[in-house]
Amino acid sequence: MANFNFNKVILGGRLTADPELKTTPSGISVTSFTIAVNRRFGAKAGAEEPQADFFNVTAWRQTAEFITRYFRKASSICVMGSIQTRTWIDQQGMKRFATEIVADEAFFVDAKSESPLAVQQAAAMYSQNAYGQAPAMGQAPSYMPDNYGSYGSPAPAPAAAPAPANGGYAAAPAPKFEEIADDDELPF
Repeated sequence: MANFNFNKVILGGRLTADPELKTTPSGISVTSFTIAVNRRFGAKAGAEEPQADFFNVTAWRQTAEFITRYFRKASSICVMGSIQTRTWIDQQGMKRFATEIVADEAFFVDAKSESPLAVQQAAAMYSQNAYGQAPAMGQAPSYMPDNYGSYGSPAPAPAAAPAPANGGYAAAPAPKFEEIADDDELPF
């Protein structure tokens, strides 16, 4: 029989507190937090109070930095990682056990309008550069293919024209769509 080892966890829930970024003595970023995950079914049928499980999660390096920057208490989060267990002897000589999720990846779950205000503010900062400034003049706002809107025909050679006043980038023409009068002509 083949040796099969698989340890993968996917959790989606809400943070119970603001995650706090810490650094190990060797300079590695780490954060630990708890996720509350509602159970699909309560203990009793028709129970009014929702039941939840609380999972301890640890994230390292870039994942820890991402989580502490963009998530706050009550933020919805999805983490993917693995379950790990630890044992140690406490100060009273008792053997202790801990089971936790080590997050390899974290994802946004809430729509922008549903997330807490602090998360929205952090996400707004994400669109700015590392110095908190908008993109510099002459920096492309987004990628636009050269033959956008040409529909298979080669793009005509651009004529020499004066540089536009908006940082050197001309507005691309909107694509031309064919209007279909009858739904029967749709390909799907």
